Amino acid sequence: MPDAYDVVVIGGGGSGLAAAIEARAAGASVVLLEKNDRLGGSTAWSVGSVTSTCTPHQQRAGIDDNPHDHWADMPDFAGDLAARDNDELRRVLCEHIPDTMRWLIDLGVRFYGPMPEPPHRKPRMHTVLPNSLSFIHHLGNRARATGVQIRFGARAAELMVKDGRVSGVRCAEGAVYEARRGVVVAAGDFTNDPELKTRYIGAQEAKVEGVNLTATGDGQKLALTLGARIVNGDLALGPEIRFVPPSKPNLLRSLPPTPALAATMQWAMEHMPARLLRPFVMSFLTTALAPALGLFEQGARLINRDGKRFCDERSKPALALADQPGKFGYILIDGALARRFGAWPHFVSTAPGIAYAYIPDYRLNRPDVFTEAGSLDGLARRLKMDAGALRESVAGLGQGPYIALGPVRPVFVHNEGGLAVDLEHRVLGTNDAVIPGLWAAGSTGQGGLLLKGHGHHLAWAFVSGRRAGRFAATEASQ
Repeated sequence: MPDAYDVVVIGGGGSGLAAAIEARAAGASVVLLEKNDRLGGSTAWSVGSVTSTCTPHQQRAGIDDNPHDHWADMPDFAGDLAARDNDELRRVLCEHIPDTMRWLIDLGVRFYGPMPEPPHRKPRMHTVLPNSLSFIHHLGNRARATGVQIRFGARAAELMVKDGRVSGVRCAEGAVYEARRGVVVAAGDFTNDPELKTRYIGAQEAKVEGVNLTATGDGQKLALTLGARIVNGDLALGPEIRFVPPSKPNLLRSLPPTPALAATMQWAMEHMPARLLRPFVMSFLTTALAPALGLFEQGARLINRDGKRFCDERSKPALALADQPGKFGYILIDGALARRFGAWPHFVSTAPGIAYAYIPDYRLNRPDVFTEAGSLDGLARRLKMDAGALRESVAGLGQGPYIALGPVRPVFVHNEGGLAVDLEHRVLGTNDAVIPGLWAAGSTGQGGLLLKGHGHHLAWAFVSGRRAGRFAATEASQ
């Protein structure tokens, strides 16, 4: 006999947890299916920014802001792509994120901000403290406390249909979960699925992995079998070059996301001098973000593990890196570039509104991706490369000492290809008719909404998750 619940939620990231919590708050019995052995999804991999108006942080700073201005500013991030945006879903996001921010704060999540990010006319970006695991910690605790049942190792393999309505989920391991009221798919994007990337983005792009290796488009694939469609599947952040992650979590990622620690950090960020906080911020900045393309524009070279230069670094180097041995390489700079990228305005990486990281910061914080030698021959020995190949590849560079930053790898951070949904997050099928009993949230249910700029993807995850869970719990019971 199948397990029976009012609502079945697929995915244990930010959107899925929000959906489960709200469905339970609406009186529904809820089971959340997560294919991995822990909660998190792409939310746990994120920088952790949420962009919103009308927050307590804005109010304390004396910032007069409103959802309509937020809605009006967002197309400026999209540029030439703005015509492809879903204006009505953008309105849903902007109108509901203020309440959702208060909901997150009530759950125990703490933020630092607001910080400016042009072309926003007002500071709206809020960064979670101490790290993005805080979302999962507090939402997971609330879900369990309110009676949401969580099943790990449960990969949804089929949406079951009865009398024309989605009626449940069959998992790959054979378990069946009946959904008396509805199913919410909140399984993330397809940045690590070669099949969907080939179909919507390109065959070469399909060779590039996603930051989240388990973002395999499960929710989109399930709904496509019922006649659903993907909107803006060709749009993505990436591929871009990023440093390989450290073998051990850095200090910031290791901190427990407890309310007391987050409150202490919030006080410190608001009151301590920036020079005292900088070493702490650098431990995050040199780990999480991509090297700036300005390095290549100023003459840095990209070489593979054999010491060979293989592309024009100013023209889609991440795509070219996907064809190299091991799919990794190194950024090579000479002494003059090292000095130039040691101070403003030439930075190696940045988190907008937070800080900039320079060559000395990487020397101090990421010795695992920082190799230096006085000569090319010495650098080749340290990296176990052929010295002749290295000298040939970097002809035209200046004098040493030489620095190799890396390994670096090509990745997709996220993509915009979500299922078409209506304003109640119901999935649309053939001829854009609603598929009864099926809702989608987060990246899975992005619906053509463009989420350029920092803090909008997480904002949509929580807003759409909450709403989809609530609608799924209440529609069939009315």
